[in-house]
Amino acid sequence: MSKRELLPFRVTLQVRDHCLCLHLQRAARATARRFDQALRPLGLTNGQFSLLMALNRAEPPSIGSVAELLAMDRTTLTANLKPLERRSLLTVEIDAADKRGRRLHLTAAGRKLLAAALPLWQRAHAEEDRRLPGADPDRLRADLRALS
Repeated sequence: MSKRELLPFRVTLQVRDHCLCLHLQRAARATARRFDQALRPLGLTNGQFSLLMALNRAEPPSIGSVAELLAMDRTTLTANLKPLERRSLLTVEIDAADKRGRRLHLTAAGRKLLAAALPLWQRAHAEEDRRLPGADPDRLRADLRALS
């Protein structure tokens, strides 16, 4: 092995073929692109759909609880809230119980858009399940939850 070649190419191939992180990232990006395409007619990305869906609760959630659900840090979540807030799909309000906290409210426009997006998401989701011939999508979801 030369000084220039510290790692042989076979190691690169081994990582390419076995790295769980790489395969998860590739699958996530490809899946995200397909969901983005499905939701594009409504001006939503898959991330925005998930964020709005996370707000669809009986009581407005805290920023922290939504960040935890979406596995985002609070700063990233706050940045992702801004375009949805500008579209009047959600509001960020002071928590009545803790003035330091914020609660996220899904607006009527947000609920209406989410309801319109649901059939698009359902069709895209059914297509994703069909991409797994012979596999058990419920088992995959359980395995992915175990990793998170």
